[in-house]
Amino acid sequence: MAAPWSLGLCRRAGARALSAVLHSQPRELCLSPPRRYLSNTEGNCLQFKLDERTAHSSLDLFKKDTGVIYRILGLDPSHVQDNPERFRDWAVVFGDGRVESGRHYWEVTVRKSQEFRVGVAEAAMSREDCVGTTSCSWVFAYVQRKWFAMTTNKMVPVSLAGKPERVGLLLDYDAGWLGLVDIQKPRVIHRIRARFSGPLSPAFALWDGELLTHSGLELPEGL
Repeated sequence: MAAPWSLGLCRRAGARALSAVLHSQPRELCLSPPRRYLSNTEGNCLQFKLDERTAHSSLDLFKKDTGVIYRILGLDPSHVQDNPERFRDWAVVFGDGRVESGRHYWEVTVRKSQEFRVGVAEAAMSREDCVGTTSCSWVFAYVQRKWFAMTTNKMVPVSLAGKPERVGLLLDYDAGWLGLVDIQKPRVIHRIRARFSGPLSPAFALWDGELLTHSGLELPEGL
C-alpha cells in the first residue's frame, strides 16, 4: 500500500481518501447551464463510453457506461473477469474511443469527488501504472482543492481553476496538446504539451465520489 498522497505520487486504489480538505472556497470553474456548441471541423466529435474491460475493481460503471463511481471496498478481484486490459493496482478506467488525429472535445461532471484525474493516455499504456505517472499519459489532477497538470509523475500547478463541477477537455492531437477548458467562457485555462505518437484513449482515475462523462460534443465556439 502506498504512502498517503504527496506531490509526484499516485495513491493506490483502496487507500483512504484525504481526511483534511481546505475550507476556503476558490472561484468556481464551471457552473454554467448546458450550452450550444458549434462545429469548426468535421469529424471532431469523439463519441465514447467507459470501457468496463479496463476498469479497476474499485470502480463501478453506471448510466450506460458513461459514469464511474468509486467504491471504497470495491469488488473482490477474484470476482472480476480476468482481462489483460484491466488496471490491477490503480483506480483507473479508459474510454473506449481512440484518437489518432484531429481536435476533440468532451466534458466531465464531478460529483462529491475531492481527488481525481482526467485526461488521455496511450491506449497501449501498461496496466501496472497510474495515469499521470508515465511518459505516455497526460492528465489534469485535482486534489486538496488544487489543480495540477501531470505527466511523467511531474506536477505543475494550474492557476485560475477553482473547485470543479463540470470541466471540459480539448485534445489537439496534431498540434500536440491537451487543454483544460473553463466552459463558462469557454477558454483553455492550461495546456499540456506533448508529442503524441500512437492511438490515445480518454483516461480517468478516481479515489472518491463519481464522474460522469459527456462525449460526442462539437467544439465550443471560439476554441
